Amino acid sequence: MLTCQSIGAPTEQEAVTFPPSFQDSAAQIRNYYEQHLYTLPAFKAGHYALRMYRQTLDTKYTAGIWQDTARIASTLNHFANDVTTPEAIYLYSQQRLSSYDGNKDERSQLRYSVTKHHPEYLYLGIDLLGAMARADEYGLKHKYDQRLRHILRKYDFNLYATDPQMIKAWAAQLANQVFWLKQLGEQDTVAAFIQAFRKTYPDEQDKALSAQQFENKIYGMTHIIIAASGYYQHPISAAKYQWIYNYFRTNIETIINRTKPDVIAEVGLSFLLAGLENDPVVAQTRQAVQEAIPPLKQMIPSEKGNFSLTLGEHRNLLAIMLLDWQKPNSAPKYDQNPEVFRSLPYGLEPKSSAQAQ
Repeated sequence: MLTCQSIGAPTEQEAVTFPPSFQDSAAQIRNYYEQHLYTLPAFKAGHYALRMYRQTLDTKYTAGIWQDTARIASTLNHFANDVTTPEAIYLYSQQRLSSYDGNKDERSQLRYSVTKHHPEYLYLGIDLLGAMARADEYGLKHKYDQRLRHILRKYDFNLYATDPQMIKAWAAQLANQVFWLKQLGEQDTVAAFIQAFRKTYPDEQDKALSAQQFENKIYGMTHIIIAASGYYQHPISAAKYQWIYNYFRTNIETIINRTKPDVIAEVGLSFLLAGLENDPVVAQTRQAVQEAIPPLKQMIPSEKGNFSLTLGEHRNLLAIMLLDWQKPNSAPKYDQNPEVFRSLPYGLEPKSSAQAQ
């Protein structure tokens, strides 16, 4: 069980007299979350634990990573055994699609209207690819890996990755997925996606974008960087993505004014991944994210003032990483970090194992 010493919320006098450092604010959120980490759903606990392990290599996060491997195994077991035929994929995808129908927010409406023409994307991109790639990051694969890859190869991912309407609905997710496909040694659609993304969101049209679409653009750009890093595993060459860094520098004030704290944090993290900690953008994003923590509180709420630990995990984890950045680590790996993988959930095995059919 992960335990940690709690840092109490400052008194009103302390909050006025002693502005906290960025590291103090990060510690306050981190300690609050880690008191409650294993009350979160497995996906959230695993997301938090994996990224904090990659920052710190602290074995106190191994229980959360095991939860993540169990979640992956369960997902892939289900797909390998029950969702392999075109009919099963169609039914699964339609069920996933229905969760977006009827929602009135702009993003959900856009996702429903676009994805109903490609419902299988919800199975392939959102669910299957993510689970396979995470297992691969750990140095693992499913026992029926070839069966799952055979399904992937039936679909041309360029259809989704280069469609402007899909990009408007799923920019960050598509950025993740094209890098996952390349990581798995399947289709390489990274360059085609980036080209289509830049055509979909030309900079001169920023002012015509709704708040949601502007945020989708920035999220897509940050996820190109984050996905290229293997999700905080490897440093990034800023020169390779200079168009993104130039855009962020030029538009940082607009980004801070028009997007949410998690997006702002990812912009700052994009610079940290490139070793640009002294860039003014980092200080600006840190200041904005720190200011999003209300006085006498220990986490960043949603835009509507919701302090749910589960719903706020993503934005608060990003805040911790931005405000108290350590370094990327290529970990954990099955063959290099045995303390993390003392037992494997049923269905997962080392990548070096003989391939099951």
